Amino acid sequence: MTQKKSNLSHTRRNILKIGGAAAALPLLGGRAFAQMSKVKAAFVLIGTPDDNGWNFGHDLGRLDMLAALGEENVETTVVTNVAEGPDSERVFRELAQQGNDIIFGTSFGYGDAMLKVAKQFPDVKFEWATGFKTASNLSIYNAKFHEGRAVLGTIAGAMSETGVGAYLGSFPIPEVFMGVNAFHLAAQKQNPDFVTKVVYIGSWFDPAKEADAARALIDQGVDVITQHTDGPAALQVAEERGIIGGFGQGADMSAFAPKAHLTAIIDIWGPYYIKAVKSIMDGNWKEGSSWEGLAAGEVVIGPYNPKIPAEVVAAAEAVRLGIIDESIHPYDGLIVDTEGVVRAEVGDVIDDGEFWAAEAWYAKGIEA
Repeated sequence: MTQKKSNLSHTRRNILKIGGAAAALPLLGGRAFAQMSKVKAAFVLIGTPDDNGWNFGHDLGRLDMLAALGEENVETTVVTNVAEGPDSERVFRELAQQGNDIIFGTSFGYGDAMLKVAKQFPDVKFEWATGFKTASNLSIYNAKFHEGRAVLGTIAGAMSETGVGAYLGSFPIPEVFMGVNAFHLAAQKQNPDFVTKVVYIGSWFDPAKEADAARALIDQGVDVITQHTDGPAALQVAEERGIIGGFGQGADMSAFAPKAHLTAIIDIWGPYYIKAVKSIMDGNWKEGSSWEGLAAGEVVIGPYNPKIPAEVVAAAEAVRLGIIDESIHPYDGLIVDTEGVVRAEVGDVIDDGEFWAAEAWYAKGIEA
Protein backbone atom coordinates (compact mmCIF):
# COMPACT_ATOMS: atom_id res chain seq x y z
CA MET A 1 0.00 0.00 0.00
CA THR A 2 2.95 2.10 0.02
CA GLN A 3 5.98 2.84 -1.79
CA LYS A 4 7.54 2.32 1.54
CA LYS A 5 10.01 4.35 2.57
CA SER A 6 12.88 5.88 0.83
CA ASN A 7 15.49 7.30 3.17
CA LEU A 8 17.25 10.00 1.18
CA SER A 9 19.27 11.19 4.15
CA HIS A 10 21.28 7.95 4.37
CA THR A 11 23.80 6.75 1.82
CA ARG A 12 25.32 3.79 3.64
CA ARG A 13 23.82 0.32 3.64
CA ASN A 14 24.03 -1.83 6.74
CA ILE A 15 23.69 -5.61 6.83
CA LEU A 16 23.13 -7.19 10.22
CA LYS A 17 23.11 -10.90 11.01
CA ILE A 18 21.19 -11.95 14.10
CA GLY A 19 20.99 -15.48 15.46
CA GLY A 20 24.27 -17.19 14.54
CA ALA A 21 27.11 -14.90 13.56
CA ALA A 22 26.74 -11.61 15.39
CA ALA A 23 29.02 -9.54 13.18
CA ALA A 24 27.96 -7.58 10.14
CA LEU A 25 28.53 -9.60 6.97
CA PRO A 26 28.62 -8.54 3.32
CA LEU A 27 26.19 -9.87 0.76
CA LEU A 28 27.67 -12.85 -1.05
CA GLY A 29 27.29 -13.89 -4.64
CA GLY A 30 27.07 -17.68 -4.31
CA ARG A 31 24.31 -19.83 -2.84
CA ALA A 32 25.14 -21.96 0.18
CA PHE A 33 23.95 -25.51 -0.43
CA ALA A 34 24.75 -26.86 3.04
CA GLN A 35 21.85 -28.24 5.07
CA MET A 36 20.55 -25.48 7.34
CA SER A 37 19.52 -26.28 10.89
CA LYS A 38 17.76 -22.93 11.20
CA VAL A 39 15.23 -21.00 9.19
CA LYS A 40 16.97 -18.09 7.52
CA ALA A 41 14.80 -15.00 7.24
CA ALA A 42 15.89 -11.74 5.63
CA PHE A 43 14.34 -8.28 5.99
CA VAL A 44 14.90 -5.50 3.46
CA LEU A 45 14.28 -1.97 4.75
CA ILE A 46 14.20 1.26 2.80
CA GLY A 47 15.45 3.21 5.79
CA THR A 48 16.85 2.31 9.19
CA PRO A 49 15.15 1.19 12.41
CA ASP A 50 16.17 4.42 14.10
CA ASP A 51 13.62 6.37 12.01
CA ASN A 52 11.28 5.85 14.98
CA GLY A 53 8.48 5.05 12.56
CA TRP A 54 7.87 2.59 9.73
CA ASN A 55 11.25 0.86 9.68
CA PHE A 56 11.38 0.83 13.48
CA GLY A 57 8.03 -0.95 13.54
CA HIS A 58 9.13 -3.67 11.14
CA ASP A 59 12.36 -4.27 13.01
CA LEU A 60 10.47 -4.45 16.29
CA GLY A 61 8.26 -7.07 14.66
CA ARG A 62 11.36 -9.01 13.64
CA LEU A 63 12.63 -8.92 17.22
CA ASP A 64 9.25 -10.09 18.51
CA MET A 65 9.43 -12.98 16.04
CA LEU A 66 12.90 -13.95 17.25
CA ALA A 67 11.77 -13.83 20.86
CA ALA A 68 8.75 -16.01 20.12
CA LEU A 69 10.43 -18.62 17.92
CA GLY A 70 13.91 -18.57 19.45
CA GLU A 71 17.25 -17.45 18.04
CA GLU A 72 18.30 -21.08 18.16
CA ASN A 73 15.67 -21.76 15.49
CA VAL A 74 15.78 -18.62 13.36
CA GLU A 75 18.62 -16.55 11.91
CA THR A 76 17.74 -13.13 10.53
CA THR A 77 19.50 -10.76 8.19
CA VAL A 78 18.52 -7.10 8.01
CA VAL A 79 19.57 -4.99 5.04
CA THR A 80 18.91 -1.27 5.50
CA ASN A 81 18.86 1.79 3.24
CA VAL A 82 17.85 -0.17 0.15
CA ALA A 83 16.50 2.18 -2.49
CA GLU A 84 13.62 1.09 -4.68
CA GLY A 85 14.54 0.15 -8.24
CA PRO A 86 17.51 -1.75 -9.74
CA ASP A 87 19.50 -1.72 -6.51
CA SER A 88 16.75 -3.52 -4.63
CA GLU A 89 16.61 -6.23 -7.31
CA ARG A 90 20.27 -6.96 -6.74
CA VAL A 91 19.77 -7.11 -2.97
CA PHE A 92 16.83 -9.53 -3.22
CA ARG A 93 18.76 -11.74 -5.63
CA GLU A 94 21.83 -11.88 -3.41
CA LEU A 95 19.76 -12.66 -0.33
CA ALA A 96 18.15 -15.55 -2.23
CA GLN A 97 21.58 -16.76 -3.35
CA GLN A 98 22.74 -16.72 0.27
CA GLY A 99 20.21 -19.41 1.10
CA ASN A 100 17.55 -17.40 2.90
CA ASP A 101 14.34 -19.39 3.19
CA ILE A 102 12.04 -16.36 3.38
CA ILE A 103 12.66 -12.73 2.41
CA PHE A 104 10.50 -9.80 3.53
CA GLY A 105 10.49 -6.64 1.40
CA THR A 106 8.97 -3.86 3.48
CA SER A 107 8.34 -1.24 0.78
CA PHE A 108 5.65 -0.93 -1.90
CA GLY A 109 8.28 0.12 -4.43
CA TYR A 110 10.13 -3.20 -4.11
CA GLY A 111 7.34 -5.03 -5.92
CA ASP A 112 8.72 -5.27 -9.44
CA ALA A 113 12.10 -6.43 -8.16
CA MET A 114 10.57 -9.02 -5.83
CA LEU A 115 8.28 -10.46 -8.50
CA LYS A 116 11.22 -10.78 -10.89
CA VAL A 117 13.58 -12.41 -8.38
CA ALA A 118 10.83 -14.70 -7.04
CA LYS A 119 10.54 -16.25 -10.51
CA GLN A 120 14.26 -16.94 -10.52
CA PHE A 121 14.23 -18.63 -7.09
CA PRO A 122 11.04 -20.72 -6.87
CA ASP A 123 12.20 -22.47 -3.68
CA VAL A 124 12.58 -19.21 -1.76
CA LYS A 125 9.50 -17.60 -0.23
CA PHE A 126 8.99 -13.85 -0.59
CA GLU A 127 6.71 -11.53 1.39
CA TRP A 128 5.89 -8.08 0.00
CA ALA A 129 4.65 -5.52 2.53
CA THR A 130 1.83 -3.30 1.22
CA GLY A 131 1.92 -5.10 -2.12
CA PHE A 132 -0.96 -5.90 -4.46
CA LYS A 133 0.18 -8.87 -6.55
CA THR A 134 1.06 -12.42 -5.48
CA ALA A 135 2.89 -15.34 -7.08
CA SER A 136 3.28 -19.00 -6.23
CA ASN A 137 6.16 -18.17 -3.89
CA LEU A 138 5.27 -14.54 -3.08
CA SER A 139 2.65 -13.38 -0.58
CA ILE A 140 1.54 -9.88 0.35
CA TYR A 141 0.75 -8.40 3.75
CA ASN A 142 -0.55 -5.03 4.80
CA ALA A 143 -2.35 -3.14 7.56
CA LYS A 144 -5.48 -0.98 7.40
CA PHE A 145 -3.77 2.22 8.45
CA HIS A 146 -6.73 4.25 7.19
CA GLU A 147 -8.81 2.88 10.05
CA GLY A 148 -6.44 4.51 12.50
CA ARG A 149 -6.50 7.74 10.53
CA ALA A 150 -10.24 7.96 11.04
CA VAL A 151 -9.54 8.06 14.77
CA LEU A 152 -6.91 10.77 14.28
CA GLY A 153 -9.25 12.78 12.07
CA THR A 154 -11.89 12.68 14.78
CA ILE A 155 -9.45 14.30 17.21
CA ALA A 156 -8.26 16.84 14.64
CA GLY A 157 -11.78 17.93 13.69
CA ALA A 158 -12.83 18.31 17.31
CA MET A 159 -9.73 20.16 18.53
CA SER A 160 -8.70 22.40 15.65
CA GLU A 161 -9.34 26.06 16.40
CA THR A 162 -8.72 27.25 12.83
CA GLY A 163 -10.66 24.44 11.19
CA VAL A 164 -7.63 23.77 8.99
CA GLY A 165 -5.60 20.60 9.30
CA ALA A 166 -2.79 19.15 7.23
CA TYR A 167 -1.84 15.77 5.85
CA LEU A 168 1.87 15.49 5.15
CA GLY A 169 2.20 12.77 2.52
CA SER A 170 5.07 10.85 1.03
CA PHE A 171 3.88 9.83 -2.46
CA PRO A 172 0.45 10.05 -4.14
CA ILE A 173 -0.30 6.32 -4.04
CA PRO A 174 -3.44 4.38 -2.99
CA GLU A 175 -2.46 3.92 0.66
CA VAL A 176 -1.93 7.64 1.05
CA PHE A 177 -5.16 8.59 -0.75
CA MET A 178 -7.03 6.23 1.55
CA GLY A 179 -5.42 7.80 4.61
CA VAL A 180 -6.09 11.37 3.48
CA ASN A 181 -9.77 10.69 2.87
CA ALA A 182 -10.30 8.68 6.06
CA PHE A 183 -8.68 11.44 8.13
CA HIS A 184 -10.61 14.23 6.42
CA LEU A 185 -14.03 12.57 6.43
CA ALA A 186 -13.72 11.82 10.15
CA ALA A 187 -12.67 15.40 10.85
CA GLN A 188 -15.67 16.73 8.92
CA LYS A 189 -18.02 14.67 11.07
CA GLN A 190 -16.78 16.83 13.96
CA ASN A 191 -16.59 20.05 11.95
CA PRO A 192 -18.40 20.07 8.57
CA ASP A 193 -16.31 23.02 7.41
CA PHE A 194 -12.98 21.37 8.19
CA VAL A 195 -10.33 21.79 5.48
CA THR A 196 -7.39 19.41 4.99
CA LYS A 197 -4.33 20.67 3.14
CA VAL A 198 -2.23 17.90 1.57
CA VAL A 199 1.46 18.27 0.75
CA TYR A 200 3.67 15.55 -0.76
CA ILE A 201 7.42 15.62 -0.10
CA GLY A 202 8.43 12.82 -2.50
CA SER A 203 10.09 10.72 0.20
CA TRP A 204 9.19 8.47 3.07
CA PHE A 205 11.85 9.92 5.32
CA ASP A 206 13.43 13.31 4.78
CA PRO A 207 13.51 15.31 8.04
CA ALA A 208 14.46 18.60 6.36
CA LYS A 209 11.61 18.43 3.83
CA GLU A 210 9.16 17.28 6.50
CA ALA A 211 10.11 20.20 8.73
CA ASP A 212 9.95 22.75 5.91
CA ALA A 213 6.55 21.48 4.81
CA ALA A 214 5.24 21.64 8.38
CA ARG A 215 6.39 25.25 8.77
CA ALA A 216 4.78 26.26 5.47
CA LEU A 217 1.50 24.57 6.42
CA ILE A 218 1.42 26.24 9.83
CA ASP A 219 1.99 29.58 8.12
CA GLN A 220 -1.17 28.85 6.09
CA GLY A 221 -3.31 28.49 9.20
CA VAL A 222 -2.92 24.79 9.93
CA ASP A 223 -3.04 24.01 13.65
CA VAL A 224 -3.07 20.20 13.56
CA ILE A 225 -0.90 17.96 11.37
CA THR A 226 -1.05 14.29 10.58
CA GLN A 227 1.74 12.66 8.62
CA HIS A 228 2.27 9.79 6.24
CA THR A 229 6.04 10.09 6.49
CA ASP A 230 8.29 8.28 8.89
CA GLY A 231 10.16 10.74 11.05
CA PRO A 232 9.15 13.03 13.95
CA ALA A 233 10.34 16.26 12.28
CA ALA A 234 6.83 17.61 11.64
CA LEU A 235 5.87 16.95 15.24
CA GLN A 236 8.96 18.75 16.45
CA VAL A 237 8.03 21.80 14.37
CA ALA A 238 4.50 21.63 15.78
CA GLU A 239 6.00 21.64 19.27
CA GLU A 240 8.25 24.59 18.46
CA ARG A 241 5.44 26.62 16.91
CA GLY A 242 3.00 25.88 19.71
CA ILE A 243 0.09 24.66 17.56
CA ILE A 244 -2.45 22.19 18.88
CA GLY A 245 -0.37 19.26 17.70
CA GLY A 246 -0.04 16.25 15.46
CA PHE A 247 0.17 12.48 15.34
CA GLY A 248 2.92 9.88 15.28
CA GLN A 249 3.23 7.55 12.30
CA GLY A 250 4.03 3.88 12.76
CA ALA A 251 5.19 4.27 16.35
CA ASP A 252 4.72 6.38 19.46
CA MET A 253 6.76 9.55 18.84
CA SER A 254 5.78 11.38 22.02
CA ALA A 255 9.38 11.48 23.25
CA PHE A 256 10.20 13.90 20.42
CA ALA A 257 7.29 16.28 21.00
CA PRO A 258 5.57 15.56 24.33
CA LYS A 259 3.26 18.58 24.12
CA ALA A 260 2.36 18.38 20.42
CA HIS A 261 2.10 14.58 20.11
CA LEU A 262 -1.63 13.90 20.52
CA THR A 263 -1.51 10.15 19.85
CA ALA A 264 -0.12 7.83 17.18
CA ILE A 265 -0.91 5.01 14.81
CA ILE A 266 1.29 2.15 15.96
CA ASP A 267 1.98 -0.73 13.57
CA ILE A 268 2.21 -4.19 15.16
CA TRP A 269 4.00 -6.52 12.72
CA GLY A 270 5.22 -9.17 15.17
CA PRO A 271 2.25 -11.57 14.94
CA TYR A 272 2.44 -11.66 11.15
CA TYR A 273 6.19 -12.28 11.14
CA ILE A 274 5.77 -15.03 13.72
CA LYS A 275 3.06 -16.68 11.61
CA ALA A 276 5.00 -16.41 8.35
CA VAL A 277 8.32 -17.72 9.69
CA LYS A 278 6.64 -20.49 11.66
CA SER A 279 4.92 -21.63 8.47
CA ILE A 280 8.39 -22.07 6.97
CA MET A 281 9.48 -24.07 10.04
CA ASP A 282 6.38 -26.24 9.78
CA GLY A 283 6.65 -26.64 6.02
CA ASN A 284 3.17 -25.29 5.28
CA TRP A 285 3.81 -21.78 3.90
CA LYS A 286 1.22 -20.84 1.26
CA GLU A 287 0.76 -17.97 -1.14
CA GLY A 288 -1.69 -15.52 0.35
CA SER A 289 -2.76 -12.00 1.20
CA SER A 290 -3.15 -10.47 4.67
CA TRP A 291 -4.80 -7.10 5.37
CA GLU A 292 -5.71 -6.58 9.01
CA GLY A 293 -6.50 -3.49 11.04
CA LEU A 294 -7.80 -2.31 14.39
CA ALA A 295 -9.89 -5.41 15.06
CA ALA A 296 -6.91 -7.75 14.71
CA GLY A 297 -4.58 -5.48 16.66
CA GLU A 298 -2.27 -4.90 13.70
CA VAL A 299 -3.11 -1.20 13.91
CA VAL A 300 -3.14 0.25 17.43
CA ILE A 301 -3.90 3.76 18.66
CA GLY A 302 -1.27 4.98 21.10
CA PRO A 303 -1.88 6.70 24.46
CA TYR A 304 -3.86 9.91 24.28
CA ASN A 305 -2.12 13.12 25.32
CA PRO A 306 -3.59 14.30 28.66
CA LYS A 307 -4.36 17.68 27.10
CA ILE A 308 -7.02 16.16 24.84
CA PRO A 309 -10.43 16.94 26.40
CA ALA A 310 -12.26 13.95 27.82
CA GLU A 311 -15.16 14.36 25.40
CA VAL A 312 -12.74 14.28 22.44
CA VAL A 313 -11.09 11.12 23.75
CA ALA A 314 -14.56 9.62 24.09
CA ALA A 315 -15.39 10.54 20.49
CA ALA A 316 -12.11 9.05 19.25
CA GLU A 317 -12.69 5.87 21.22
CA ALA A 318 -16.21 5.60 19.86
CA VAL A 319 -14.77 5.63 16.34
CA ARG A 320 -12.03 3.13 17.20
CA LEU A 321 -14.43 0.72 18.87
CA GLY A 322 -17.07 1.27 16.19
CA ILE A 323 -14.60 0.28 13.46
CA ILE A 324 -13.69 -2.81 15.47
CA ASP A 325 -17.31 -3.93 15.89
CA GLU A 326 -18.12 -2.81 12.31
CA SER A 327 -20.80 -0.34 13.34
CA ILE A 328 -18.64 2.44 11.85
CA HIS A 329 -16.72 2.46 8.58
CA PRO A 330 -14.12 5.09 7.55
CA TYR A 331 -15.92 5.63 4.23
CA ASP A 332 -19.61 5.71 5.06
CA GLY A 333 -22.37 8.23 4.51
CA LEU A 334 -22.70 10.86 1.81
CA ILE A 335 -19.28 11.39 0.24
CA VAL A 336 -18.73 13.95 -2.51
CA ASP A 337 -15.34 14.52 -4.10
CA THR A 338 -13.66 17.81 -5.03
CA GLU A 339 -15.15 17.62 -8.55
CA GLY A 340 -18.68 17.30 -7.22
CA VAL A 341 -18.96 13.59 -8.02
CA VAL A 342 -21.00 11.63 -5.47
CA ARG A 343 -18.78 8.76 -4.37
CA ALA A 344 -21.20 7.33 -1.82
CA GLU A 345 -24.84 8.00 -1.02
CA VAL A 346 -26.30 8.29 2.46
CA GLY A 347 -26.35 4.79 3.93
CA ASP A 348 -23.68 3.50 1.55
CA VAL A 349 -20.14 2.40 2.33
CA ILE A 350 -17.12 2.52 0.03
CA ASP A 351 -15.45 -0.84 0.53
CA ASP A 352 -11.76 -0.71 1.43
CA GLY A 353 -10.84 -2.88 -1.51
CA GLU A 354 -12.77 -0.68 -3.94
CA PHE A 355 -10.89 2.34 -2.68
CA TRP A 356 -7.59 0.55 -3.13
CA ALA A 357 -8.36 -0.27 -6.75
CA ALA A 358 -10.06 2.97 -7.72
CA GLU A 359 -8.56 6.01 -9.37
CA ALA A 360 -7.26 8.70 -7.06
CA TRP A 361 -9.74 11.23 -5.74
CA TYR A 362 -10.16 13.50 -2.76
CA ALA A 363 -13.26 14.24 -0.70
CA LYS A 364 -14.71 17.73 -0.81
CA GLY A 365 -12.78 20.07 1.46
CA ILE A 366 -9.38 18.56 0.74
CA GLU A 367 -6.86 20.89 -0.86
CA ALA A 368 -4.03 18.98 -2.53
